[in-house]
Amino acid sequence: MQPVTPPASVAEAGAPVKRTWVQRLGTLLFVLVCFEVGAFLLLFPWMDYWDHNSIAALAPWMRGVWDSAYFRGALSGLGLVNIYIALAEIFRLRRPRPDRLKVPVL
Repeated sequence: MQPVTPPASVAEAGAPVKRTWVQRLGTLLFVLVCFEVGAFLLLFPWMDYWDHNSIAALAPWMRGVWDSAYFRGALSGLGLVNIYIALAEIFRLRRPRPDRLKVPVL
C-alpha cells in the first residue's frame, strides 16, 4: 500500500495565515456594526424614546415586560456583550502575526 498524503489545506494548517486587505476591511466593518449595536442596546432602553416607539405599540399586552427595569437591564447587558466582542476583535486584529514576532536572543 502507498502512504496517504494529506490534502494541501491540511498540510499547510501550521503555516501562518496572511490577512488580506479584504479580510481586514470585513473585520473592521464587523467591529463597527458590533460596537454600534452594542451602544444602541446599552443606551436606548434608558432614554425617554423607549416608551414611545412603534414596537411597544404592536404588543400592548407586553407593556409590563417592556417597561420592566429587568428587561431593560437585560438589553443593556446584551449591549455590553456586543461592545466586548467589538473590542476583542480589535485586539485580535492588532495582534502581530506569528512570523513577525521577534525572538529574544540570549
